[in-house]
Amino acid sequence: MDTLKGAQIKRKSVLGIGNALIDVLINITDDTVLQKFGLPKGSMTLVDAILSEEIKKETKNSFRSVQTGGSAANTIHGIARLGGRCGYIGKISNDEMGNFYLEDFKKNQINTHFFYSETGTGHATGLISPDSERTFGTYLGAALELTPEEMTHEIFRDYGILHIEGYLVQNHLLIEAAMKIAKENDLLVSIDMASFNIVEANLDFLHRIIREYVDIVFANEEEATSLTGKNPQEALLEIADMCTIAVVKLGSQGSLIKSGKRIIHIDAIPAKSIDTTGAGDIYASGFLYALTENLDLEVAGKIGSLLAGNVVEVIGAKIPDETWEKLLPQIELLKRS
Repeated sequence: MDTLKGAQIKRKSVLGIGNALIDVLINITDDTVLQKFGLPKGSMTLVDAILSEEIKKETKNSFRSVQTGGSAANTIHGIARLGGRCGYIGKISNDEMGNFYLEDFKKNQINTHFFYSETGTGHATGLISPDSERTFGTYLGAALELTPEEMTHEIFRDYGILHIEGYLVQNHLLIEAAMKIAKENDLLVSIDMASFNIVEANLDFLHRIIREYVDIVFANEEEATSLTGKNPQEALLEIADMCTIAVVKLGSQGSLIKSGKRIIHIDAIPAKSIDTTGAGDIYASGFLYALTENLDLEVAGKIGSLLAGNVVEVIGAKIPDETWEKLLPQIELLKRS
């Protein structure tokens, strides 16, 4: 594997931190509802509890599914399914959604570092357009109350990589506290950019923390352009100057990886996309898992691409059990390539 500018992954485990949310995924027949509630297509927009309920009422006759979510949580779930060691930091409530969240993590043998709030567990309403693009109206609830003071060295010491979702950027102090403690405990730091509109609203902060703390950056085309003002190929170069490994995900065109002088293009696998929810999250699962296994960056990208190509064929951010049974042997072959 390419060296990480002298950095080493000291422990084969990944710790995620993010907004612990329940995903309520709803298929919409057209984009009228997005316009009605002022939700930019393909974005994540924060909403209050009242607006969240109005969106659900407006779409009450549409097909929906419910599962645990949150970008970093989806990534950690994927790592667990790959057989990797992992944990997750988040804040939930002792309510029906919170209990559902906790049990799902226990079932998947993920170490939980949950904090609790009297505020209800957060939930993200994902509206899936006919072209498979997803738009989120997110009520953060308890997730918003995670604090820098709750970050302790004891939580971080057993892990090798800290993976942070960009959606957490509404709390600058929390993100910086987590990154500082991670570095003090010799963890590599990975961040997956949030929705393009969130990147645009936090440009100066993101540029600073990436340069100061981050080793690995994941961004899709729109996020990479929002972060740099450049097209994806040029954005890759600029992002790679800020960190050790830059990954720009190009959807059906695959992905680009740059580390040092090496640039790798990873092809997307053929897929019939019906919902892009979680595609970037599960790509990061494969990529980070491969890094903990000391695999080459090209292999890491191929595993990420394989997982992403399978999750877009189902509703939601979770690959079904029967699909995992087919994927795991393919991943073992990639690991040996």
